[in-house]
Amino acid sequence: MTLRASANGIEIAYDTFGSPGGRPLLLVMGLGSQMIHWDEEFCGLLAGRGHHVVRFDNRDIGESTHLHEAGAPVLGGGGRVPYLLDDMADDTAGLLDVLGWDAAHVVGVSMGGMIAQSLAIRHPHRVRSLTSIMSTPSPQAAPPTDAAMAALMSPPSPDRETAIRRALETWKVIGSPGYPFDHERIERVAGLSYDRSYDPAGTSRQLAAILASADRAPGLKELRIPALVLHGEDDQLVPLSGGIATADAIPGARLVTFPGMGHDLPRALWPRFVEEIDALTAAAER
Repeated sequence: MTLRASANGIEIAYDTFGSPGGRPLLLVMGLGSQMIHWDEEFCGLLAGRGHHVVRFDNRDIGESTHLHEAGAPVLGGGGRVPYLLDDMADDTAGLLDVLGWDAAHVVGVSMGGMIAQSLAIRHPHRVRSLTSIMSTPSPQAAPPTDAAMAALMSPPSPDRETAIRRALETWKVIGSPGYPFDHERIERVAGLSYDRSYDPAGTSRQLAAILASADRAPGLKELRIPALVLHGEDDQLVPLSGGIATADAIPGARLVTFPGMGHDLPRALWPRFVEEIDALTAAAER
């Protein structure tokens, strides 16, 4: 069941898995991706390890608040952007308040990793541990390939069928070449995402926030929290250099890389991801 939270001046849609008495674990999704991209089965695996899992829609995506009045930004135009990743991190801190969590273990993927990094920098006392997946301290540390950028910048889809087809095309470019292409799951999630909310301008505003935000490496160097960095060795959208830069910046961070993994979360690696996250959160609680 989708729940609602008023936080930082917006409404955030979220849902939960596992026992409220479990280790609090917040999942932060990436650019243009709704909380349903955190698969229910994956969330269940984390809950089965003793976590109370929360996934949510970032601002401008899914069933959370969309800033329609801000319009679509002109990327690279140098104009004012509606918000930065710091604002999205403050959204996340506000959600923790509504959940009644003084602090949580935070797992972010891609842009979600950037938001998680910003949250840890701005609100270090709210983050028990940080897991940054296929992310980077700045776009400059991990520029995408031309093919990945072209896929990312595909034009808005005029209808549901086109949106699903373009999602399949995009994931064929940026997904994991070393693992089976999950056509059925991508098609299902793309269709459900379209049905929940299709807002290309919102995704553009999120991308503008990424591009306009400051390099997080200096702030990451000041962190003193347990940290894990997971990254695919065949990621075209946020290349491995982004994961290396993240791990190099955070004191004591553990870097784990995966051959054949691109810019997605292959089902075959879910048990390994869960094992790594569980080990980190358990150690952080001791």
